[in-house]
Amino acid sequence: MNHHEMARKLRRAPKSDQRDTAFRKAIRSIPKGKVATYGQVAAAAGFPLYHRHVAQLLQKSGGTLPWQRVVGAGGAIKLQFEAGLEQRTRLEMEGVRFRGKRVDMIEHQHQFKTWEF
Repeated sequence: MNHHEMARKLRRAPKSDQRDTAFRKAIRSIPKGKVATYGQVAAAAGFPLYHRHVAQLLQKSGGTLPWQRVVGAGGAIKLQFEAGLEQRTRLEMEGVRFRGKRVDMIEHQHQFKTWEF
């Protein structure tokens, strides 16, 4: 199966309450002062290729999850304009430090304990 076929199958994959529940649990396990990437959340939840679904879940969560603790690869804030500024401000209030526009991942990377899920 080539990359395009796999991507097409992933796009057509049905929504899964089990998957979303696993994403929520992983996101809630990220403590204050730590962050994880969308891909790391997806992998910790057992769905390593579903990082876009993590982003979609956070968009629809209405602030019920600690959304600010999920960042793009390398610690980049992917939200734009006011939302990105709010995410950075929330993280800084939790003690997260930045190197330029990116979270200092060496210091603030959350290490998931996947056996706890």
